[in-house]
Amino acid sequence: MPQKDPSKTEEATPKRRNKAREEGNVPKSQELSKVIGLVGGIIALRLTFPYIRDSIMETIDWFLSQAVVMQFNEETVYELFLFCAIVMGKIVLPVMIFILIFTIAIMIMQVGPLWTLKPLKPKLKVFNIVEGLKKKMFDLKTLVRLVRNVFQAAAVAVAPYIVLKLEFANLLPLFYASPAMIGGYILNTGFKMALFALVPLLIIAIADVVYTRWDYNENLKMTKDEVKDERKQAEGDPKVKQQQRQKMLGVTQQRMMQDVPKADVVITNPTHIAIAIKYDPAAAPAPMVLAKGVNHLAEKIKAAARQNNIPIRENKPLAQALYKSVEVGQTIPEELYKAVAAVLAEIYKIKGR
Repeated sequence: MPQKDPSKTEEATPKRRNKAREEGNVPKSQELSKVIGLVGGIIALRLTFPYIRDSIMETIDWFLSQAVVMQFNEETVYELFLFCAIVMGKIVLPVMIFILIFTIAIMIMQVGPLWTLKPLKPKLKVFNIVEGLKKKMFDLKTLVRLVRNVFQAAAVAVAPYIVLKLEFANLLPLFYASPAMIGGYILNTGFKMALFALVPLLIIAIADVVYTRWDYNENLKMTKDEVKDERKQAEGDPKVKQQQRQKMLGVTQQRMMQDVPKADVVITNPTHIAIAIKYDPAAAPAPMVLAKGVNHLAEKIKAAARQNNIPIRENKPLAQALYKSVEVGQTIPEELYKAVAAVLAEIYKIKGR
């Protein structure tokens, strides 16, 4: 008997379950549907029995009074056939509708509202004779079905025996009963047989529901790599996200370098921090950081400042404070106003502003 893939140790994710559901792969027990359909049929027969009895009696009366004197030809035979079909339809249709309602209700209870035609699509794997024989002969499901069918057959066979054994004492008085009483007794006894058979069948159906759901969850289980791949697809591949961040960082740095020539001053650490600042009262109420960077980027900012004759001032505490507390495009915080103002005042004094 083939073993399940031991690497599939992780429970199925909601995405995998939803995908399986969209394809019509849901945990449903056919045995439960059969038993509930049988229950529905018995209830329907019990409820509609007076109507069925009256319909049959009327039909028999009609045959005894009318059909026996009919002149049979093509037209009358057709009318007789049509009459019998309508009568049988009226008798059977209520019972069939009752069974259909019960079956649909139990199916909805098992899988919820679902409508898909994907299970009807032909699958080439089904036509693989070798794989089909392996599944039929060596699969765990085959053994489960065999055991289930044996128990069902035993339940159906034992129920009449038990009922007849219990009713044995009531059989002899039937010789003196009327046909109506005999018919009623047979119907009641048949109903008891059905109930006796339904109890073990219902137990088997409930066990089949438990097994079906367990087998469904086992088949949907995933490997750790599959879970990781799905998480990557949902959250984005870390490598791709890293590449995107690097690209965005490159665009941001390029934009910063384009703004450096507009700065009034570049404040440095002096070696590994550089902050480009501009003060334009018409644009913002306080000085604004146009660019900032460390190490290699700081060197590029200083090089751009030298190329465009932007003053560079070394102020280690101020450079560190600006780098930590202000992002590019933001104005400086109020607690740094005086320190930045002192630097700008010096620059303005030199430029005569």
